[in-house]
Amino acid sequence: MIINNFEEYDDPTLYDKENETYLPELPFLLKWASTTQGTIIDLACGTGRLTIPLAQNGCELIGVDIHEGMLSEAKQKTVNLDLPIKWLKQDCTKLKLMAKSSLIYSVGNSFQHFLTNASQDGFLSSVNNHLEIGGTFIFNTRFPSVEELLQPSTEEYWRTYTDRDTLHTVDLYTISHYDALSQLQHYTTIRKYKNNDGQILDEKSTKISLRYVFPKEMERMLLNNGFEIVDVFQDWKETAVTNESYELIYVCKKST
Repeated sequence: MIINNFEEYDDPTLYDKENETYLPELPFLLKWASTTQGTIIDLACGTGRLTIPLAQNGCELIGVDIHEGMLSEAKQKTVNLDLPIKWLKQDCTKLKLMAKSSLIYSVGNSFQHFLTNASQDGFLSSVNNHLEIGGTFIFNTRFPSVEELLQPSTEEYWRTYTDRDTLHTVDLYTISHYDALSQLQHYTTIRKYKNNDGQILDEKSTKISLRYVFPKEMERMLLNNGFEIVDVFQDWKETAVTNESYELIYVCKKST
């Protein structure tokens, strides 16, 4: 059993350097927020990647995460912004928010961090308990395609970005291993920091494990936890799902 799966998030500043400007979900969430009254709940909010821009667009939010460092970074980023956000440190499988909402979301494929059947059910049950009858729950997860699951277990190039502080180039590589019995993909992410001449100055690696869920399995899980699936898309532009999809975006309604 994996006890600590937070290594990828133990450097919140690095997380923001690599992810803060990536906001494909924002227009989709803003569309749903525009028809929602009251507080919106962002689960596994991290450093507020979506919480903050939604609040800047006039939404009132509760941002919830279990990782103290990520939440501290989120609070620091908003300390002087006077935004309608309440940050809470809680386990999303055992939520006690003293509030209900008509719109709850969890993005960034955070659903894959719940590695066991019990934690998945605990998370969905917690969401249901904090959602108004007829309320909407939106979340995404990577599509368990053959290409996704059977990635080579050798070091593979992923992407490159420029460090905003040092202006050094950072090449990202991954090594993955899929355990079919547990439906867990075990990832190692390797970061190679280069100067302007292409020389490697430093190298760091982090590990994370992610749970994959097949579509029919997800249907049954959501139904058993009191949700009706309204739509499933393969991207935040609402494109229909195909066998070549990379991710699944679920729009669900609380039915019971």
